[in-house]
Amino acid sequence: MKFIDTEDIGGKKLLIRVDYNVPIKNQEIQDDNRIKASIPTLKLALEKNASLIICSHLGKPKGKIVPDLSLKPVAARLSELLEIDVALAPDCIGSETEAMAQALKPGQVLMLENLRFHEGEQKNDSEFSAQLAKLGQAYVNDAFGVSHRAHASVVGITDHFEQCMGGLLLKKEWEYLSRIVDPARPFILISGGAKVSSKLGVLNNLMDKVNSMIIGGAMANTFIKAMGYDVGKSLVEDHLLDEAQAIMQNARDKKVGFYLPVDFIAGDGVDIQDGAEVVPFQNIPSDKMALDIGPASCTLFAEVLTKAGTIVWNGPMGAFENRTFAQGSYNIADLVGDLPAETIVGGGDTDALIHKMNITEKFSFISTGGGSFMEFLEGKVLPGFQALQQKG
Repeated sequence: MKFIDTEDIGGKKLLIRVDYNVPIKNQEIQDDNRIKASIPTLKLALEKNASLIICSHLGKPKGKIVPDLSLKPVAARLSELLEIDVALAPDCIGSETEAMAQALKPGQVLMLENLRFHEGEQKNDSEFSAQLAKLGQAYVNDAFGVSHRAHASVVGITDHFEQCMGGLLLKKEWEYLSRIVDPARPFILISGGAKVSSKLGVLNNLMDKVNSMIIGGAMANTFIKAMGYDVGKSLVEDHLLDEAQAIMQNARDKKVGFYLPVDFIAGDGVDIQDGAEVVPFQNIPSDKMALDIGPASCTLFAEVLTKAGTIVWNGPMGAFENRTFAQGSYNIADLVGDLPAETIVGGGDTDALIHKMNITEKFSFISTGGGSFMEFLEGKVLPGFQALQQKG
């Protein structure tokens, strides 16, 4: 795979796919981290005297023009971050947009309107790809967050360019995630969040690679129930009890440490702060829900994690949005952040937790792509990576 820092891009018009799918409320951007993550790539290209045509999607307009999903606020924020004018095209394809792209001079930036205003984007339509490709002389994918999608601006577009490359953000994701293939050991997975169903692929794929697995969050309830214990009113996936038993047996067979919470903070509901209590995993009250891991679980998990060479973490330990059920996630985040191990974090909720705690700099790497991160951990080939690799 080729990357922008080693490619000849001087003076060229670059079509750059970024992931600017940021939360916007009343035309105000609520979180601009995805925009900031692309800045090193854009600045490098500008330093090399390239002109930039930037494309992204925003939300789910389903092939229709939805004014509230215009990239106008994003273009304005990007202009502030780059400290240069960023023009917004009226569309992402068409004669008017082509004329604006054609008129770009080295060092200038044009942002295309929302790619998903056209059905052809998500359908990976070859004609739509060809129209997009008219705008630039070389293609850059810096959108790891959508690289698990076989969309026109990620996959089909590469058929229409001789020169295709990854941006600096994609390069960083590629380098860190590739370390999971040959990690420093012991290699430990921390898997949390709500559902076992969303983590099955990861658990099964990494069972052959990790030394230990730590399970937290509501997904732990399904394993606890599969062991024959009552979990009260806790969230549980009853249709996966057999699967949970099979995963635990697989861990035993492969001598992989498999650690579940030994106590919980039980409460009356995710949004209710009163009435929370610490309970052992065998004694969750019938009228309560397990909503966070307890102090004994934090101690147990700490003993396992302090020996780690590599830690991959996806999913919080509890319902951290409610401070009553946040301490388990906070404890694990602080611990993992302070360890000398290689620490790789991914997934929207875990990312949000670490940003909320303002400790992002403590981790080796925080992935920018929830779905792409998960599919990589599942052992799947990411279409965006594959498309670039096929170009040499």
